[in-house]
Amino acid sequence: MSHEYFRNTDRIEFIVTMACTGRCKHCSEGDHVNCKGHIDQDIAVDAIRKICGQFKIRSLMTFGGEPLLYPEVVCAIHRTATEMGIPERQLITNGFFSKDKERIGKVVRELSACGVNEILLSVDAFHQETIPLEPVRYFAECVVKAQIPVKFSPAWLVSREDNNPYNVRTREILAEFDDLTIPTGSGNVIFPSGNALKYLKEYLDENIPNPYEEDPADIRSIAFSENGDVLNGNVYETDILEILEEYHP
Repeated sequence: MSHEYFRNTDRIEFIVTMACTGRCKHCSEGDHVNCKGHIDQDIAVDAIRKICGQFKIRSLMTFGGEPLLYPEVVCAIHRTATEMGIPERQLITNGFFSKDKERIGKVVRELSACGVNEILLSVDAFHQETIPLEPVRYFAECVVKAQIPVKFSPAWLVSREDNNPYNVRTREILAEFDDLTIPTGSGNVIFPSGNALKYLKEYLDENIPNPYEEDPADIRSIAFSENGDVLNGNVYETDILEILEEYHP
């Protein structure tokens, strides 16, 4: 496939589910009320194989919602990415999908076995308003023990350097993990969308663009929603290669 719109395509992303264990006031997707279900595992796996047959894919990411509510789907996606030789295989999680330590440990072992090689752990003032820290900490301990590369990926308000009360609290929470020596990545700066516009409006410049929006004429990442939507089609209804072939901005 030599489609001009995909000249720089090197990444695949999956929203595994919109169901979430948090109710974060910064969430760009809104409240996640009544969200359930997940992307079809077999269709996701088939799409990865077909895309890798057309493009040199550098990275794949799974996220949500909380993707580890459906670890079997996450692992099938990453196992396929490993088999297809995709070098960067990332998972974004808030670390809270169970309070059962045995289950948490089992899921982490499965993540290691399927080839996840970077976990971005969302820990900050916003997540910890509704997500308990203890199971998240145990998840982090298990990840470190399994030697899966992991970074904290906090949400910052205004900027990472700003000293508003939320950022101050985020730094306090991160300090509680200091003994695990997990690095803190750049995270992300909250942009005005969804819940953030509802609850944090006084801090936000509504003219800030969504940093995750792509140029529709230069698709770098083929991104799947949990309901099968991708680009201008739906992979439940149309084969992914046909969607790519027929794509126009």
